[in-house]
Amino acid sequence: MAVEIVYETHSLTEDNEKGIATGWLPGRLSDQGRRFAVELGARRRNTDLAAVFVSDLHRAVETAQIAFAETTIPIRQDPRLRECNYGELNGCPVTVLAAQRARHIDDPFPGGQSYRQVIQATRDFLRELAADWDGSRVLVIAHSANKWALDCLLTGVAIEDLVDAPFGWKEGWCYTLPAHGPEHGSRPQKTEPSGPSRRQH
Repeated sequence: MAVEIVYETHSLTEDNEKGIATGWLPGRLSDQGRRFAVELGARRRNTDLAAVFVSDLHRAVETAQIAFAETTIPIRQDPRLRECNYGELNGCPVTVLAAQRARHIDDPFPGGQSYRQVIQATRDFLRELAADWDGSRVLVIAHSANKWALDCLLTGVAIEDLVDAPFGWKEGWCYTLPAHGPEHGSRPQKTEPSGPSRRQH
Protein backbone atom coordinates (compact mmCIF):
# COMPACT_ATOMS: atom_id res chain seq x y z
CA MET A 1 0.00 0.00 0.00
CA ALA A 2 1.16 3.59 0.55
CA VAL A 3 0.81 6.66 2.73
CA GLU A 4 -1.10 9.63 1.36
CA ILE A 5 0.60 12.82 2.51
CA VAL A 6 -1.19 16.16 2.48
CA TYR A 7 1.33 18.95 2.92
CA GLU A 8 0.57 22.47 4.16
CA THR A 9 2.94 25.26 5.14
CA HIS A 10 2.59 26.83 8.57
CA SER A 11 0.34 29.87 8.54
CA LEU A 12 1.39 33.47 7.98
CA THR A 13 3.70 34.89 10.65
CA GLU A 14 4.66 38.31 11.89
CA ASP A 15 8.10 37.68 10.38
CA ASN A 16 6.56 36.80 7.00
CA GLU A 17 4.72 40.10 7.01
CA LYS A 18 7.95 41.97 7.85
CA GLY A 19 10.08 40.15 5.26
CA ILE A 20 12.15 38.29 7.86
CA ALA A 21 13.61 34.80 7.30
CA THR A 22 12.87 33.13 10.64
CA GLY A 23 14.79 29.88 10.11
CA TRP A 24 15.19 28.01 13.42
CA LEU A 25 13.81 30.89 15.48
CA PRO A 26 10.35 30.10 16.86
CA GLY A 27 8.25 32.71 15.05
CA ARG A 28 4.69 33.68 15.87
CA LEU A 29 1.53 33.79 13.77
CA SER A 30 0.14 37.20 12.85
CA ASP A 31 -3.54 38.05 13.29
CA GLN A 32 -4.08 37.20 9.63
CA GLY A 33 -2.08 34.01 10.09
CA ARG A 34 -4.34 32.85 12.91
CA ARG A 35 -7.34 33.39 10.64
CA PHE A 36 -5.61 31.36 7.91
CA ALA A 37 -4.94 28.59 10.44
CA VAL A 38 -8.66 28.39 11.22
CA GLU A 39 -9.30 28.10 7.47
CA LEU A 40 -6.72 25.31 7.20
CA GLY A 41 -8.54 23.39 9.89
CA ALA A 42 -11.89 23.93 8.20
CA ARG A 43 -10.67 22.39 4.95
CA ARG A 44 -8.69 19.50 6.49
CA ARG A 45 -10.26 18.34 9.76
CA ASN A 46 -12.99 16.22 8.13
CA THR A 47 -10.83 14.51 5.50
CA ASP A 48 -10.08 11.20 7.24
CA LEU A 49 -6.68 12.20 8.59
CA ALA A 50 -5.03 9.58 10.77
CA ALA A 51 -2.61 12.12 12.26
CA VAL A 52 -1.02 15.52 11.85
CA PHE A 53 2.79 15.69 11.82
CA VAL A 54 4.22 19.11 12.49
CA SER A 55 7.56 20.86 12.82
CA ASP A 56 8.35 21.55 16.47
CA LEU A 57 9.06 25.23 15.74
CA HIS A 58 6.47 27.41 17.46
CA ARG A 59 4.88 28.90 14.32
CA ALA A 60 4.10 25.45 12.94
CA VAL A 61 2.85 24.10 16.28
CA GLU A 62 0.65 27.17 16.71
CA THR A 63 -0.81 26.59 13.24
CA ALA A 64 -1.69 22.97 14.05
CA GLN A 65 -3.11 23.75 17.48
CA ILE A 66 -5.44 26.41 16.08
CA ALA A 67 -6.43 24.35 13.03
CA PHE A 68 -7.26 21.19 14.97
CA ALA A 69 -8.54 22.57 18.25
CA GLU A 70 -11.36 20.51 19.71
CA THR A 71 -10.70 17.53 17.44
CA THR A 72 -9.39 14.08 18.34
CA ILE A 73 -6.84 14.01 15.51
CA PRO A 74 -3.41 13.40 17.09
CA ILE A 75 -0.79 16.11 16.54
CA ARG A 76 2.79 14.83 16.60
CA GLN A 77 5.73 17.25 16.71
CA ASP A 78 8.90 16.18 14.92
CA PRO A 79 12.17 18.17 14.82
CA ARG A 80 13.03 16.55 11.48
CA LEU A 81 10.35 18.80 9.95
CA ARG A 82 12.08 22.03 10.95
CA GLU A 83 12.91 24.76 8.45
CA CYS A 84 16.52 24.89 7.26
CA ASN A 85 18.77 26.24 10.00
CA TYR A 86 20.23 29.44 8.54
CA GLY A 87 22.69 29.68 11.42
CA GLU A 88 24.03 33.23 11.63
CA LEU A 89 21.30 34.30 9.17
CA ASN A 90 18.34 33.15 11.29
CA GLY A 91 16.17 36.25 11.56
CA CYS A 92 17.82 38.12 8.69
CA PRO A 93 15.88 39.94 5.94
CA VAL A 94 14.50 37.57 3.27
CA THR A 95 16.32 39.60 0.62
CA VAL A 96 19.65 38.77 2.29
CA LEU A 97 18.80 35.08 2.60
CA ALA A 98 17.55 34.79 -0.99
CA ALA A 99 20.95 35.81 -2.30
CA GLN A 100 22.59 33.01 -0.28
CA ARG A 101 20.32 29.99 -0.83
CA ALA A 102 22.00 28.47 -3.87
CA ARG A 103 25.39 28.61 -2.11
CA HIS A 104 24.15 26.41 0.71
CA ILE A 105 22.65 23.46 -1.09
CA ASP A 106 25.61 21.32 0.01
CA ASP A 107 27.64 23.71 2.17
CA PRO A 108 25.91 24.55 5.47
CA PHE A 109 25.01 28.13 6.34
CA PRO A 110 27.63 29.39 8.83
CA GLY A 111 26.55 27.98 12.19
CA GLY A 112 23.61 26.18 10.53
CA GLN A 113 22.89 23.44 8.02
CA SER A 114 22.62 22.86 4.28
CA TYR A 115 19.50 22.15 2.24
CA ARG A 116 20.90 18.69 1.55
CA GLN A 117 20.81 18.06 5.31
CA VAL A 118 17.13 19.08 5.38
CA ILE A 119 16.47 16.56 2.62
CA GLN A 120 18.23 13.85 4.64
CA ALA A 121 16.19 14.66 7.76
CA THR A 122 13.01 14.54 5.68
CA ARG A 123 14.09 11.21 4.16
CA ASP A 124 14.48 9.76 7.66
CA PHE A 125 11.04 11.05 8.61
CA LEU A 126 9.46 9.55 5.47
CA ARG A 127 11.05 6.15 6.02
CA GLU A 128 9.55 6.02 9.50
CA LEU A 129 6.21 7.28 8.19
CA ALA A 130 6.13 4.57 5.51
CA ALA A 131 6.87 1.87 8.07
CA ASP A 132 4.40 2.99 10.73
CA TRP A 133 1.50 4.57 8.81
CA ASP A 134 1.09 2.44 5.70
CA GLY A 135 -2.41 2.78 4.26
CA SER A 136 -3.11 6.02 6.12
CA ARG A 137 -3.74 9.62 5.12
CA VAL A 138 -1.72 12.14 7.13
CA LEU A 139 -1.19 15.87 7.16
CA VAL A 140 2.27 17.43 7.42
CA ILE A 141 2.61 21.09 8.49
CA ALA A 142 6.09 22.49 8.05
CA HIS A 143 8.16 25.01 6.09
CA SER A 144 9.36 25.85 2.58
CA ALA A 145 12.56 23.77 2.81
CA ASN A 146 10.54 20.69 3.79
CA LYS A 147 8.23 21.19 0.79
CA TRP A 148 11.32 21.26 -1.44
CA ALA A 149 12.57 18.09 0.26
CA LEU A 150 9.29 16.32 -0.49
CA ASP A 151 9.52 17.41 -4.11
CA CYS A 152 13.07 16.06 -4.33
CA LEU A 153 12.32 12.76 -2.63
CA LEU A 154 8.86 12.01 -4.00
CA THR A 155 8.84 13.65 -7.44
CA GLY A 156 12.50 13.59 -8.46
CA VAL A 157 12.92 17.36 -8.79
CA ALA A 158 16.46 18.63 -8.16
CA ILE A 159 16.94 20.94 -5.19
CA GLU A 160 19.00 23.19 -7.48
CA ASP A 161 15.81 23.90 -9.44
CA LEU A 162 13.81 24.82 -6.34
CA VAL A 163 15.79 27.09 -4.05
CA ASP A 164 15.55 30.18 -6.26
CA ALA A 165 12.15 29.49 -7.84
CA PRO A 166 8.95 31.28 -6.71
CA PHE A 167 7.32 29.28 -3.93
CA GLY A 168 3.80 29.44 -5.45
CA TRP A 169 1.77 29.00 -2.25
CA LYS A 170 -1.60 27.24 -2.45
CA GLU A 171 -3.97 25.37 -0.17
CA GLY A 172 -1.86 22.27 0.17
CA TRP A 173 -0.17 19.64 -1.97
CA CYS A 174 -0.79 15.88 -2.10
CA TYR A 175 1.91 13.22 -2.36
CA THR A 176 1.98 9.44 -2.37
CA LEU A 177 4.67 7.82 -0.22
CA PRO A 178 5.26 4.21 -1.35
CA ALA A 179 5.25 1.52 1.29
CA HIS A 180 8.95 0.81 0.64
CA GLY A 181 9.93 4.40 1.40
CA PRO A 182 10.76 7.68 -0.31
CA GLU A 183 13.33 6.57 -2.90
CA HIS A 184 10.79 5.88 -5.64
CA GLY A 185 7.90 8.30 -5.14
CA SER A 186 5.22 9.53 -7.51
CA ARG A 187 4.36 12.96 -8.81
CA PRO A 188 2.19 15.19 -6.60
CA GLN A 189 -1.38 15.77 -7.67
CA LYS A 190 -1.86 19.01 -9.55
CA THR A 191 -4.14 21.62 -8.05
CA GLU A 192 -4.69 25.20 -9.12
CA PRO A 193 -3.24 28.01 -7.00
CA SER A 194 -5.90 29.44 -4.74
CA GLY A 195 -4.18 32.39 -3.16
CA PRO A 196 -1.23 34.76 -3.31
CA SER A 197 2.32 33.55 -2.88
CA ARG A 198 3.21 33.17 0.81
CA ARG A 199 6.86 32.17 1.08
CA GLN A 200 7.24 30.55 4.50
CA HIS A 201 10.61 30.52 6.31
